[in-house]
Amino acid sequence: MSIKPRRRWKRWAGLAALLGIVLLGKGYWNATRDPIVREASVAVAGWPAGQRPLKILLLSDTHVAGPDMSPERLARIVGNLNRLTPDLVLIAGDLVSEKRAATHIYTAAEVVAPLAGLKAPLGVVVAPGNHDHWFQRDALRGALEKQGLRVLQNEAVKLGPLIVGGVDDDYSGHDDVPATFAAMDRLGPGVPLLVTHSPDVVPDLPRPVAAVFAGHTHCGQIRFPLVGALSYVSRYGDRFACGDIDDRGQRVFVGAGIGTSLLPLRFNTPPDVWLITLGPKAP
Repeated sequence: MSIKPRRRWKRWAGLAALLGIVLLGKGYWNATRDPIVREASVAVAGWPAGQRPLKILLLSDTHVAGPDMSPERLARIVGNLNRLTPDLVLIAGDLVSEKRAATHIYTAAEVVAPLAGLKAPLGVVVAPGNHDHWFQRDALRGALEKQGLRVLQNEAVKLGPLIVGGVDDDYSGHDDVPATFAAMDRLGPGVPLLVTHSPDVVPDLPRPVAAVFAGHTHCGQIRFPLVGALSYVSRYGDRFACGDIDDRGQRVFVGAGIGTSLLPLRFNTPPDVWLITLGPKAP
């Protein structure tokens, strides 16, 4: 090889390395942005007379772990979210991350502590995710309950006019939709909502609810132009990929989450939360 072609090869290799560094930097910057607040409204048939509309905040996939999601960063995000004055906060699982690129793994108490700062009159409800089961599920549940956050694992609770069912994680095989609906039925009349980590439970619902709140997909997390997402981690492909979905008459909200899994990178899938207003149908 002559000197000139060798220099050209080194120049191209250097440019490729620089481009790689720039892309990694951009992906990390995307991952550490403040979450976008996406808003929607749901008109509920049979909304209780005299009941004002309620704001539901969907938070998912916090994935607390270094380097991108420290408890301090999550605490700052929580402070900002409180300014939205939600009536109820639903957390759709994956509070932790043990991703390969993690620079620090936090304890269950450290993961949960920032979430205790969430303020909502009807409280905070958590449905566990697959990473929570793979981490320390009992320790996480204990830490959440110690902080006054309610954990629903195929259980239900009545909060004001709402009946909230929490389906445990489908991806790790802990879901029980029939048990959750039975628990909801035992609570009597109310506006039914469902929170769960993976939206893959939706086709198994025995009847529609006012809305389903989920996460897990990260909206693909790494999604390239033309190529699309590398994966939505769903057996239904992109059916429940992201956002505000009408699935055969069932309203489903799937958040992109605010943390990351596997790698602390995001491309074309900014962190987000959803603020959904439930209220009566127009006369």
